[in-house]
Amino acid sequence: MGANLLIPAIPALIHTNGVATTLDGALSGVLGLLVLAGLWTPIIGVLAAGAALVHGFAHTTDARLTVLLGTVGVALALLGPGGWSIDARLFGWKQIEIPNRKPPTTPPF
Repeated sequence: MGANLLIPAIPALIHTNGVATTLDGALSGVLGLLVLAGLWTPIIGVLAAGAALVHGFAHTTDARLTVLLGTVGVALALLGPGGWSIDARLFGWKQIEIPNRKPPTTPPF
């Protein structure tokens, strides 16, 4: 996802066609770098989904890429950081432990 955000940002920053295009490219580039680094992944996932939504309304030529980036951004926000990301190194890998349940010893009725 980081490369998909970063690669389209490079031409947008080199060939400046306006303020909105430059800001869209800069935002995509920063989000792509942060996703690649694995820093603030839940927040960056939400921002990437929002940026994909804004990009989808502004540029209607690449709708499939916009839908893909928005979906992956939401999934990244819900899943959180990976095991090798900076977030996992800083805050620890979160695991949910489900305790074993014992069956009831007496019938309920």
